[in-house]
This record gives sequence, structure tokens and C-alpha cells, in this order.
Amino acid sequence: MTDDITPATRAVTAGRPARVPGAPVNAAMELSSTFVSTGVPQAGVAMYGRYDAPTWHPFEEALAALEGADLPALVFGSGMAAVDAVLALVPPGGRVVVPRHAYQVTLVLAADLAQRTGLEVELVDIADTDAVVAALPGAALLWIESPTNPMLEVADLPALCGAARAAGVLVAVDNTFATPLGQQPLAHGADVVVHSVTKYLAGHSDVVLGAAVTGDPGLRERLAGYRTTRGAIAGPVEVWLALRGMRTLALRVERSQANAQVLAERLAAHPAVTQVRYPGLPSDPGHARAAAQLNGFGSILGVRVGTAGVADGVAEAVRLWVPATSLGGVESMLERRRRFTTESVTVPEDLLRLSVGIEDVEDLWRDLARALDEAAGRTPGVRSGRP
Repeated sequence: MTDDITPATRAVTAGRPARVPGAPVNAAMELSSTFVSTGVPQAGVAMYGRYDAPTWHPFEEALAALEGADLPALVFGSGMAAVDAVLALVPPGGRVVVPRHAYQVTLVLAADLAQRTGLEVELVDIADTDAVVAALPGAALLWIESPTNPMLEVADLPALCGAARAAGVLVAVDNTFATPLGQQPLAHGADVVVHSVTKYLAGHSDVVLGAAVTGDPGLRERLAGYRTTRGAIAGPVEVWLALRGMRTLALRVERSQANAQVLAERLAAHPAVTQVRYPGLPSDPGHARAAAQLNGFGSILGVRVGTAGVADGVAEAVRLWVPATSLGGVESMLERRRRFTTESVTVPEDLLRLSVGIEDVEDLWRDLARALDEAAGRTPGVRSGRP
């Protein structure tokens, strides 16, 4: 494979079988937990499915290619399994700097580790570069989400990675929202990249998987060892489906981002909406930074509608949008985030998180505008599809 192809093409071509006459175009799925083995176990030779599995390899190769890593990625049984493996790099009693707004289960896990292992957790506004840098001395790990879940704050990745490296602090970046098409944190100096493969990479709301990517052989060995001993492994069917889903990643992201931009602009003008957080809006606090760092502004919107009751009403009134807690699938989904008691207390009660899919944008807008009108007690008028 040539080195000058685009990430969109790499998503289609990476991880394919060798191009020889009679070879299949697609990677095979091997449904076996056990492999013939004699003598001393050899690296790269399958022996038992908890250690390694041939079906993992094409996916791990493809994701590494997308993230710009020289080493294969590591697929995990879930995104949280990958998060857990990375947080396990922090020694007992060590300190980790974490965004105050991050995936709520990541925050729950950090709090649990704080109770059980003495992990010290320092919450920061990841968009406040000076505050994050000030928190780095003595830390073992800087955890970054950018954009953050669900507040869509954008971190200055080059500055934070540079400051962390100078302070001797490992950097892990959850790249689920941006995807490798939007940014490659390793290129900015991150040590590890984490994905919930369930979301954009697989893209069809039908698998639960995670992944970690690093260019450091020592870190990869530690993460792989954690995966093996904790049994945080993925099944071959799920990994095969994720690789198949990743082939259309560029098309799905292109369409969903275009839809998100249109909807963000229309929602900002809707009378029932008090605020829209989306890096693609020039008025968004993270716009300038996102425009400089990201290749596209993503497909997630944060929309405030005044009260929790109105937000719940929107989720109940939509007919095309799916009220659900995941994101990154082909279908458009939304939910009120503070319905989870474990969500950060600084996330507004009336915030709706929208994951924009690939449906026709006019259909999405009509359904959403009608639901907003109904939930806010307005009489829907005849709409052309525009505000």
C-alpha cells in the first residue's frame, strides 16, 4: 500500500488479505477458541482465544493505519474495557488529570478506582489550557476527550501533549467523537488513543467493542497483557462486523457531519432552543480551535431547551429520531444526558445530546422541529423544512 493515500481510502484498503490470485477480497472470520499448539508458545502463532485470535488482526491493522500508528491496535471487548486498561497504567496512589466533562462511565470508573486503589483524580476544564497545564506536575496520566462528551469542549491537543511530555506525564486521548478521520492524537504527541468501537468505527449499532492504539512497544505490551489476564477480549463475529462497518466510515462521517452542520444552524434559530453547542458554529467557544485542529466538526450536538421537562418531552415526541443512549450509528439518536444520575453535575439538566445520522436532513429537521414545538407547548406551523 502506498503511503500517500488519504485516510478515507485507507479505511477501505487497510487490513485486506494479501493480493494474490484466488485470495478473498475480505478478511476471513475464524470461529475457533482453540488452536493447534505444541512446544514453547511462539509470538504471532495462535494458541488460545484469550491470548490472540486471527480475526482480530485485520481490524487491528486497519485501525492502526487510520490512527497513524506503526504497531497494530488492540481490540477490546468494550470501550470501557479499553479505558480500564489504560487507567491501569497509573500506579496505585498515582494521580490522573481528567476532564470534568467526559463520558460519564469513565468518570464513574475513575471514582471507583479512587476508592479501591487510592487513585487521585483531578477534574479540570479541558478547554482551559493553562488550568490543565498547571495540574500536570506530579501526575501520572492526562486523560483527554476532545470534543468532550457531552459538552463538546475542544482541547488544545498540541499544547497539552507537549506540556505533558515535558512534565513526564502519559497522555491518553479518547478519540471516539472525532474519529481518526477528524484527528490523529498520536501525531500531536499522545501516547495512547482509545475508541469506543461501538460508535463511529463500527457504525451500525450492532456491536459492543473498544480499542486502544499506541506507537510505544512497551505500552502496547502492558495493555495487551492487561487484556489477556483480565479477559477483556472481543468475539470474532463482533470484530469482523466492526471491520466491515469501518469500510464506510468516511462516507458515513461525511454525510452525518454535513447533516449536523445544517441542523446546528437551524436549531440555533429555533425559538425553543436556548443554546447550541457545536464546534462548527462560528459562535461556539471551541470553533476556532476545532477549525485549526480537526478535519470536520463531527456529528454530535449539545442542545439546551430551557427545562428538563421540555428536553424529556422532545425525546418522547420524536418519531424519526431514536431516543437512545448511544451515538455514531447510521440512525439519528438523542437523549437528555442528566437522566443519568452519574452524569457530571455541571452538565445542564436541559441538555439534549444529539447524534446526527445519515438520513435525509430535511426529514430529520421536520421531525425535530415538530417535537420541539410540541414539547415547548407551541403550535407547529406548516414548515418547508427550514426555520
